[in-house]
Amino acid sequence: MPVYGTCRPRRPLTPEELDDSGTKKRDRRVYLVNNQGETVEFKEIDIRDRLTPLQYRVTQEAGTERAFTGDYWSTKDPGMYHCIVCDEPLFSSETKYDSGSGWPSFWEALDPEKVNRIVDRSHGMERVEATCANCGAHLGHIFPDGPRPTGERFCMNSASLKLERDDT
Repeated sequence: MPVYGTCRPRRPLTPEELDDSGTKKRDRRVYLVNNQGETVEFKEIDIRDRLTPLQYRVTQEAGTERAFTGDYWSTKDPGMYHCIVCDEPLFSSETKYDSGSGWPSFWEALDPEKVNRIVDRSHGMERVEATCANCGAHLGHIFPDGPRPTGERFCMNSASLKLERDDT
């Protein structure tokens, strides 16, 4: 069952999270609750150190990479697509298709419980944001214009994914 919520602005930083100049400290801890009710803890500095600036902007600040620029928009290699932040398997290459959008598109998640759906009313429109149910990373958006059998298009950012190619 999809989980729907509403995008909310990030909470203001507390004085403990700011350094002497008023900028955010890099060792802030990020706590997220996954679909199993478990609290997952990440240190922001660890996430920043592991990800490229684009991967960080996309997954942690709900950014979007430019169309036709990501690593996976035209990839046809068989394998499993994982969350770049927590390594959770999210999509199979068997459900990937060319939507013509310039982003990797899938007609179905590996398991509906692995991708949260959040109503996103930013940029003067309403759409459905897709986030990793395990760690909360922004993945992309879900649109109702995909192929059968689901009719959905999971339009994901390559920067939020890591393809584990099959050994065949």
